[in-house]
Order: sequence, then structure tokens, then C-alpha cells
Amino acid sequence: MSEPFVLYERRGRIAIVTMNRPDTRNAILSFEDCEALVDALRGAEADPEVSVLILTGSGSAFSAGGDLRGMRDRNGIGPLATPADTRANYRRGVQKIPLALADLEIATIAAVNGHAIGLGCDLAALCDMRVASEKAKFAASFVKVGIVPGDGGAWVLPRAVGPSRAAEMILTGDAYTAQEALAMGLVNRLAAPEDVLTEALALAERVAANPPRSVRLAKRLLREAQHSRLADVLELSAAFQALSHETADHREALDAFFESRPPVFTGA
Repeated sequence: MSEPFVLYERRGRIAIVTMNRPDTRNAILSFEDCEALVDALRGAEADPEVSVLILTGSGSAFSAGGDLRGMRDRNGIGPLATPADTRANYRRGVQKIPLALADLEIATIAAVNGHAIGLGCDLAALCDMRVASEKAKFAASFVKVGIVPGDGGAWVLPRAVGPSRAAEMILTGDAYTAQEALAMGLVNRLAAPEDVLTEALALAERVAANPPRSVRLAKRLLREAQHSRLADVLELSAAFQALSHETADHREALDAFFESRPPVFTGA
């Protein structure tokens, strides 16, 4: 029996989701792959004990993206017999992944252990933070094979690196080194290849050390602020703040401050 495409692991308040097909550099090949990844993301979101999700890949790559053989043969998650069929194929398959990632209230970190190409680059960019191997490369390379970003890259990359850099990435399709990705703000930090997950876990632990409800509400504010007016964000902030003030963890944080001791948060 073949290994599952997605592996799921819990370490305290941190969930680790690993794309597990190193022989294809973790390319996403089928609807089953899409569903497995979406199910893992939603499963972490539904677990009240999880505050942070780390997305990574097994082997030498983060993800090589989509399935070029399937595109050529018109039998995968991309093109089918007619444009209408192809549009429906994208909507019921690969596009569910960015929607699931963008909808998460838990914090997300991409541990980019190797190359992140096409869809793989966009999945990393959809995470809130990115830790990358010093040997990783990033490419929004869709135009190189005569297509466009069908997975939300035109939405997420301008938010990650700014409109001009995103235009350069998408319109040239060029690959960028990890050092170039760091300079343009696409990644938060670099690590030696063998230390990427360790560095991502350290970052995740800093987030997970905070009150779980506050982390989720703050993450939601960050997402809503991407497409809302300041006045609307302030209204939502007031509502979320009203909820936060009534939590046991908020009271514990205040007590710990005045008693000069470390807080003990329970998620209540």
C-alpha cells in the first residue's frame, strides 16, 4: 500500500502537515491529493488545542507544484476536453487548497525545506510566515509553460512581496534564490537545510505560547484587514477585543504580570 500524500502530526499546540511524495518532489497530482491537504488543514482548524500549523514537504523539495504530465494528457487536475470543463476542474480541485489556507484562523508557517515552484510557491506565500532552506528556490513559473496562476497566486503574491515584485515574479516566471526571496520579503528567515523544521518549530512555539483564542482572533483580524477599510477593521477589532477581555487567559495574563510570574494559559 502506498504512503498517504499528507502526513499529520501534533506537537502540543502545533500541527505539522507534511506533503509526502518525495519521488515527485511533492507535486499535487490528483483530486485525492487536494482533498487530503484540505482535510488536514480543516482538521487542524477544528482542533481547539491547535494554535499553529506548519506546512512542509518531505525529501528535497517543498512542492514542485502541479502535474505537467496531467496537463499534457488532459487527465488530471488541470485542463480537460473543453474550457468549461477545465474551469470547473480548477474550482472543484486545486482552488480549494488556497481557499482553505486563507480561511484558517490558526497561524500558519511554511517550512520551505526545498524548491517551491508554481503552486508550491503560492502555497508557501499563502502561509502567514515562511522559514526557508538556504538552498530553496521560489518561482511563480506558470508563464514558462504557457499558463497563468490558477491557484490564487495573483492575489497572494502582491500581498507577500508588493505589486511590483509580484509582477516581476509572475510575468517573468523566473526562479529566485532563498537569499533573493529573503531580500524581497517573501520569507521571514533562512536556515540550513537540516534545520528548517527546527527553526519553524521554534517560531511556532513563540506563537503557541500565547493565549489560543487571542491568537486566532488576531489572525482573523490580519486576514480581514487585507480587504477592508480602516473603519471596518476598527469595528471588528472592538468586537474581538470585547470577546478577548472576557477570557480567563486575559485575566491570567494580567495576574501573572502583576505577580511577576510566567502566565499559564489554558485556552479558556
